[in-house]
Amino acid sequence: MYNSTTRNLSVFWSYGNGPNSSLSYYIDLKEVLPQWVTVGFSAATGVYFERHTLESWEFSSSLDIDESNKKTRRKIGLIIGLTLLGCILIVGAGVAFVVLRRHIGGAVDKNKLEETNLMSINDDLERGAGPRRFSYKDLALATNNFSDERKLGQGGFGGVFKGHLTDLDIPVAVKKFSRGSKQGKKQYITEVKIISMLRHRNLVQLIGCCHEQGEFLLVYEFMPNGSLDYHLFCGRSQLSWSLRYKIAIGLASALLYLHEEWEQCVLHRDIKSSNVMLDSDFNVKMGDFGLARLMDHELGPQTTGVVGTLGYLAPEYVSTGRASKESDVYSFGVVALEIATGRKSVDKQLEKGLVEWVWDLYGNGQLISAVDERMETDVEPKQVECLMIIGLWCAHPDRTLRPSIRQASRVLSFEADLPQLPTKMPIAMYHVPSSSLVSAAEASITSSSINVGR
Repeated sequence: MYNSTTRNLSVFWSYGNGPNSSLSYYIDLKEVLPQWVTVGFSAATGVYFERHTLESWEFSSSLDIDESNKKTRRKIGLIIGLTLLGCILIVGAGVAFVVLRRHIGGAVDKNKLEETNLMSINDDLERGAGPRRFSYKDLALATNNFSDERKLGQGGFGGVFKGHLTDLDIPVAVKKFSRGSKQGKKQYITEVKIISMLRHRNLVQLIGCCHEQGEFLLVYEFMPNGSLDYHLFCGRSQLSWSLRYKIAIGLASALLYLHEEWEQCVLHRDIKSSNVMLDSDFNVKMGDFGLARLMDHELGPQTTGVVGTLGYLAPEYVSTGRASKESDVYSFGVVALEIATGRKSVDKQLEKGLVEWVWDLYGNGQLISAVDERMETDVEPKQVECLMIIGLWCAHPDRTLRPSIRQASRVLSFEADLPQLPTKMPIAMYHVPSSSLVSAAEASITSSSINVGR
């Protein structure tokens, strides 16, 4: 809004349901604008793609008007305005009725589906299939009533607490979802139904679960060495190069099992360093399957909605909402680069993303300079080159040029030659779906955070 009397230019905006924001600036537009101008707007977000939706727009001006025609124009304007207002109210009421009806129906269907899934879980537990079912009282006792002293981490879903099961005499990690969280309930059901069926040395073991009195809890084997991100970014301990390479191979092995070796393909959709757990011997245990999806092996990318963590999401996945093996492989590539460089996927010290930064060094023949400087001389140059090139290959902007996780694993094990990558990072090219396709999928992106997913 611009007021020519006070010479004040103001802009008002809001994000979602957040508070309104505004900026004001004192300026005389007569001094900076020509006699004739075109009124409009534009928006950009830098190098990243974003879909913009225009909710409403209007323009009015208080320029001098011919007095002789003022009354006539006022009458015409009033008639047109009232007519348009009536049409808008009728159409709006019709649209609101249809949307409300669909919303109520959809909510009922979702609730029925969730209740059906919980009943199915209960049936499996009663037959002895799946994880053990614990009572809330048992888990409260094991974690000292979920005391802050026992808390291992906090994420968007809730908290993780260290506990001890007296009857089994083992330490455990108990994930307690936020009470009343619909997303938490959904993730609980997904984890119980998926991870309880998986068996692999590099996947975290689900010991049991609990859903009663509106509480949802998962019981996992306890990981003494926490998550990978602590060791890479928080300075808790210095991981040797041999351990880092071992971790990369273990993570590739876990993803290979999910993508190709189980009876169905499992898309993890949230592969990141904070979801890579480490046991007492620093063996990889991939965890957090709350966003995972099952699909048949022969199927291509599936429209699932965008979920995951910024910095690890493949560009085509962000723009199309279609998860695929390739989008998981992209996330693996980013974690591989984090392991080698000791830098976060979104590093404030870098003027660009981690993938682009490493790719520039690769193109300049300086790839070795990207290695974590804390490593000093404790590196194996051949493995360093291999891991970082694999990271770039997996994080290639074009998903059709990424390797399968099996191909990447073979190169990591030096069973195949390194790929030849372009010296300059390619620009991502992909088809943007129609708005109806995107709106049909629920979006849920979490910011990159050390606390997310542990």
